Amino acid sequence: MMYEIDESLKAQPFNGLQIKKLTKGSTFEVMGISLEKDAIFPEHTSPSDALLVVLEGTIDFFIDGKSFRLTQQENFSFPKETPHWVKAHENTKFLIIR
Repeated sequence: MMYEIDESLKAQPFNGLQIKKLTKGSTFEVMGISLEKDAIFPEHTSPSDALLVVLEGTIDFFIDGKSFRLTQQENFSFPKETPHWVKAHENTKFLIIR
């Protein structure tokens, strides 16, 4: 097996909404998201329960009529098939693990 460091998330630009699948296993996937200041990740659902981990920046996460402010190094779990959306307050990068 060859080992290598993947810097694609680090290099991902702040240009609206950028999504990159970082890895996928048989029971999970990890996506890297970059969201430019004031950009919105439109309403959608997740096919499985998920964990959002903020790497840098600040977002508001909207779900079930509630808003949650998340900042660097905070995480938030949410259930599958529940509509939600995200707005960035500053340039932000986060992971979705599902």
